[in-house]
Amino acid sequence: MNNWRVRLLPAALAIVFSVVLCSAVLLVSGANPIDTLLEMIAQVGRGMTAVNIVNTAGAYYLVAIAAAIGFQMNLLNIGIEGQYRLGACVAAIVGGAVSLPFGLHAVLVVVIGAVTGALWCGIAAVLKVYRGVSEVISTIMLNTLSIGLIAFLVATFGEMRGNTQGTVPIPASGQVPGIPLGGAGTMFGLVLLSVAVGVGYAVLVDRTRYGFQLRASGLSPTAALAGGVDSKKMIMSAMLISGAIAGVAGLPEILSRDHTFTINFPTGYGFAGLAIALLGRNHPIGIAFGALLWSFLDKSSLTLDNIGVPKEIVTILQGTIVLSVVVAYELVRRRELAAEQRRVGRALGTATEAPAAAGTGGERS
Repeated sequence: MNNWRVRLLPAALAIVFSVVLCSAVLLVSGANPIDTLLEMIAQVGRGMTAVNIVNTAGAYYLVAIAAAIGFQMNLLNIGIEGQYRLGACVAAIVGGAVSLPFGLHAVLVVVIGAVTGALWCGIAAVLKVYRGVSEVISTIMLNTLSIGLIAFLVATFGEMRGNTQGTVPIPASGQVPGIPLGGAGTMFGLVLLSVAVGVGYAVLVDRTRYGFQLRASGLSPTAALAGGVDSKKMIMSAMLISGAIAGVAGLPEILSRDHTFTINFPTGYGFAGLAIALLGRNHPIGIAFGALLWSFLDKSSLTLDNIGVPKEIVTILQGTIVLSVVVAYELVRRRELAAEQRRVGRALGTATEAPAAAGTGGERS
């Protein structure tokens, strides 16, 4: 019963906090919260919005899993933004330069993206393990460096098409067909990659020795070290895995729709992934709901101008929701910790009183 309370109470509080705070934000902006929500829900049924939500959620899910791997060890991989964009850029360049049989070509592109993301994140991992450099500082710097490197790669290996410069298009042998849904649009074929990564993450964290060591190192590095866990090895491996997953996050759009990397490639996914991982509490199912919610807010916000609400209000709502979740879980954590301390105190008090009572009885006899 207590376990279910710990699981459900924070989620219930987070929902209440989110509703109250989001309603307050909308009221302050002059909007009616109920009308705004109904309009956003109605937008899901229009055109290709629903499919676009799922497609974008797939990318959000990958970057959030990449962030969650780091969070399991209390590592903050701020560099996911640079890793997913650089991975997509290098993978698109290689994909457009080679010619392989169908299927094998796409596999190579995905592998190149993963390796690129892992190597780029590996720089921060090496600096942390061998020089003690904070991964927060190094990954922020690597994000900035990736912008210049991507511009150089696109200028060197790309070509001009109209007013946009991009990499050489990936031929049909390297493309991943989408899943046509009629008038609702086409779902990216590589959305299934997000599902596979989610299952792999769940098995890795909950069902393997490595996952246990990962979680133990995050909870108590000192205790993990005393238990024989190599902290340097865990940091390196966690950062490399995080970077590899981030490196493939941009490939669903490239292999299933764009077939090229352009200078207009979407930005901001990496930072959204950090928020979604917090929203989902690093749990694969929680992250899935968080990715869908984040994508829903992004895509359905396009209709807010129709009712006189600036679509930028969604950014505030997203931040409010994450803040609500963090606050709710922290409040419940502190409450449970205080309750546990009281239970231990009562147990110790009972244990102390028992010998005293026994000693008093002996004196009377």
